[in-house]
Amino acid sequence: MTQRQYWLVVPAAGIGQRMQADRPKQYLRLRQRYILDITLSRLLDTGLFAGAMVPLHPEDRWFAGSDSASDPRVFTCTGGNDRSDSVLAGLNALADRLSDDDWVLVHDVARPCVATEDIRRLMSALGDGESGGLLAAPVSDTIKRQAPDVDAVTETVDRSALWRAFTPQQFRYGLLRTALEQARDRGVAVTDEASALETMGYAPKLVRGRTDNIKITLPEDLPLAGWILDQLEH
Repeated sequence: MTQRQYWLVVPAAGIGQRMQADRPKQYLRLRQRYILDITLSRLLDTGLFAGAMVPLHPEDRWFAGSDSASDPRVFTCTGGNDRSDSVLAGLNALADRLSDDDWVLVHDVARPCVATEDIRRLMSALGDGESGGLLAAPVSDTIKRQAPDVDAVTETVDRSALWRAFTPQQFRYGLLRTALEQARDRGVAVTDEASALETMGYAPKLVRGRTDNIKITLPEDLPLAGWILDQLEH
């Protein structure tokens, strides 16, 4: 069987408005390092990947000063207006390096706390299948549906079949590229890579991951991420 490559696409073109900072959240410092640098080094230092493509905002002025800028495993391209555009830009930039059957793992740049054991579990669970899959966890909180334009509950939602989607999300290079292109051309909004595959009739596999694989979104997430990293490294 042909040995397939594993590559990363880590979109980093967002501006992180909810952090209320003077720069995109991937360039905020955590433990004296950029979040972007922590995320990329934690992924690449596993030794599981041939490299990482990082789509950047066209007016990015911080990446050049990052540790990742001098890492020969890290490549960059210009990202798009939203996540799916940036991921597609990253895939297009890898066209000369990957075959359709190679694997791509897409990971949120603001998830520095991903555990190596989860990445290995995802790869192992997907094996040599075709539909790909993602790290996720069952919803444990009670879920309420909000009334339109009012801070009030309309119903309590059955959570028994609901999962929280994490990253990485792993798919075949050619299939993911086609799915994102078709969603773009049809004007279908996709919020993650799995949803792009779902529009084509695929059913990505849910692989249970650690719930401390948090996405840094709000200011209070920074100290929590630092604490989680301390636990992962001890």
